[in-house]
Amino acid sequence: MFGHLMAMGTVSIIKMIAMWVIGGTLIFLAIKKEMEPSLLLPMGFGAILVNLPFSGAVTQIFESGTEIGPIDALFDAGIANELFPLLLFIGIGAMIDFGPLLQNPKLLLFGAAAQFGIFFTLTMATMLGFNITDAASVAIIGAADGPTSIFVANYYGTKYLGAIIVAAYSYMALVPIIQPPVIRLVTTKKERMIRMPYASKSTSKTVRILFPIVVTVIAGLVAPRSVALVGFLMFGNLLRECGVLNSLSEAAQNGLANLITLLLGLTVSTKMQADQFLTWETGMILALGLVAFIFDTIGGVLFAKFINLFTKHKINPMIGACGISAFPMSSRVVHKMGLKEDPQNFLLMHAAGVNVGGQIASVIAGGLILNLIAR
Repeated sequence: MFGHLMAMGTVSIIKMIAMWVIGGTLIFLAIKKEMEPSLLLPMGFGAILVNLPFSGAVTQIFESGTEIGPIDALFDAGIANELFPLLLFIGIGAMIDFGPLLQNPKLLLFGAAAQFGIFFTLTMATMLGFNITDAASVAIIGAADGPTSIFVANYYGTKYLGAIIVAAYSYMALVPIIQPPVIRLVTTKKERMIRMPYASKSTSKTVRILFPIVVTVIAGLVAPRSVALVGFLMFGNLLRECGVLNSLSEAAQNGLANLITLLLGLTVSTKMQADQFLTWETGMILALGLVAFIFDTIGGVLFAKFINLFTKHKINPMIGACGISAFPMSSRVVHKMGLKEDPQNFLLMHAAGVNVGGQIASVIAGGLILNLIAR
């Protein structure tokens, strides 16, 4: 052990210890603060695992040949071919109830408006010197959707995959801290107190079954690159709604989603080796990710305020912030903010409708970027 440390050099040792601290911080946030524990815990432990001297967890090159580490093998099998993100989307789709969105389909527009931060950040990243594919990979952090971020970043083969995933999931976990001050900044107290009536009609089972099929077909025609992402998400939802595969739906929501998330966290750590991760670009990526989240939130809120200029029945603009796709954290945040302003103002169903609309919109936005920017 000490011989390995002496062979590394002072700078390498400092970087290694810094990554141990980062890994320990992620573990602390997962356990003590309960921030995305299913992902941050394995990611934090993996960051320590791959930054041990000459770690056997990652690929090593010896005179006798190359020894492929298990984490690199998992990366090749699960992320390099986009398998893990797509399987995770089946579980996410099985968790989502599109009922609130189907009762009020126009809420999907707010999800689309809340993707503004992605394209704003894409412009900023290119201005800061990132090449176009790296900039696109960084910008997709604004989707507030971890699997989409992984899918797009891996498609472009960016070397910043580790930083992008850490930023995407960290900011998703920090939604309750990031969004409230941003929402208050761009709304008035009177706007935050707007009450919205609930639709009394229910959604038929036929509509619920047809919805994931129709969305997949439309997405495939509009943004062909997104069809894998949208398709796996909608297939998961079809498992939920069909009514004849309840055991598989529950398995997708629990066993599959949890197992893939765990493997994803461990596997991503191969891109968190000190030499790749501790760079100025990582700091810029974290900053740009925050910018993307903030402007996604602002875009959704301002769109709702714009709609209010032309409608008789006003929309509480806070629900526009839920279009960032961080489901269901964002809708819960807005619901709590509404209750704080007016204890009788129940926004959860409206916010949830925008939130699931944002889930669809973020996946399609990722597909559009893949269509528009060639690797």
